[in-house]
Amino acid sequence: MNVSGGFVTATWEALGTSILLRLCRSSASDGAPELESRLAAARLAVERELDAIDRACSRFRADSELSRVNASGGRPTAVSELLAQALELALRAAELTDGDVDPTVGRALELAGYDRDWGLLGVAREAQPDTARPSLALSAHVRSGWRTIALDCRTLTVRVPRGIGLDLGATAKAWVADRAAAAAARAAECGALVSVGGDISTAGPAPAGGWRIRVTDDHRSDPSAAGQTVSIRSGGLATSSTSVRRWSQRGEAMHHIIDPRTGQPARSGWRTVSVAAANCVDANIAATAAIVRSGRGTRWLSDAGLPARLVSRRGYVTAVAGWPQEAGR
Repeated sequence: MNVSGGFVTATWEALGTSILLRLCRSSASDGAPELESRLAAARLAVERELDAIDRACSRFRADSELSRVNASGGRPTAVSELLAQALELALRAAELTDGDVDPTVGRALELAGYDRDWGLLGVAREAQPDTARPSLALSAHVRSGWRTIALDCRTLTVRVPRGIGLDLGATAKAWVADRAAAAAARAAECGALVSVGGDISTAGPAPAGGWRIRVTDDHRSDPSAAGQTVSIRSGGLATSSTSVRRWSQRGEAMHHIIDPRTGQPARSGWRTVSVAAANCVDANIAATAAIVRSGRGTRWLSDAGLPARLVSRRGYVTAVAGWPQEAGR
């Protein structure tokens, strides 16, 4: 347990990424035993949410519900209410973004080499953000694939056409951050912030001055890394980047954000996009779509009224829709 500046914090690893749980003191009289008890209850609540989403939505667990759906061979498959909600959310993301965030890119990710948990994937550390040139041989065309998914939330069944693989990475990680923050705030009876691999959600009362968040290309960076510190009082903040989850496949540099129109890693003018929204899942949908839309992403975010920070491949920063300007710019 780490207590500092009126906060208590725990960090650990889950879902192949880093988890951060932070609580703000409910009163100045909270001592170490009270804080430890609140943190323990909140962490247990967060771990339950992480485990439930992993069992339902993981593409890398052979025993997950999603793996069973992907192996169904086009047959209608019964699913839990939790997975049905996750699938409904993924299809909503596709509809809101005109298919730029599409859950049917699972096969494309596999062909690009993202076929195992991130911690087990060989990473192309030497590749620079603007050098990725995906091979056409790795293309998996999934144009408007999301429209072929038949989900019935009343009967809790889904049918995925043969040959299509689902991946919920663009929504499930942010969704579990939202669910986990709400669960932590209930369990600890105080304000809570949860970060799941840099996808951040808050719930309950905010600390004075809001939740301070360091926005960078990589959420694991130390404070000296290039970036900006902002604060939010509620909702969520998500960052999508082509410069972090990168690996080498057949001598080519790859990343995990697929352009559904080509079936290949997106060739975007932006290397990193951060968005603030009413919840983390909406923030992540918008950030991912902006990467895929490249030059069109700025106007789209502005028209949607979503505060965003976009970083070009050469490091130039653009702020839209009220995102605070950086000092010295």
